[in-house]
Amino acid sequence: MTYSELTRKLKKLGCEFRRQAKGDHEIWWRPERKLYTSIPHHTNKEIATGTLNAILRDLGITMKDLAGK
Repeated sequence: MTYSELTRKLKKLGCEFRRQAKGDHEIWWRPERKLYTSIPHHTNKEIATGTLNAILRDLGITMKDLAGK
């Protein structure tokens, strides 16, 4: 899954861009649960599976939730 695919799905789940972080990373948050995560902004590259799992874990989202959106 690429950065743009992930962020599109996260927005549909209610997550929001919070701020730019160091380097090519961004801070995103899920306001309803007050959870934050860092997402690498590498436009055309696939996000590594372990990184994707960590992002979802940080935000309290499952792969099922993400697949539904």
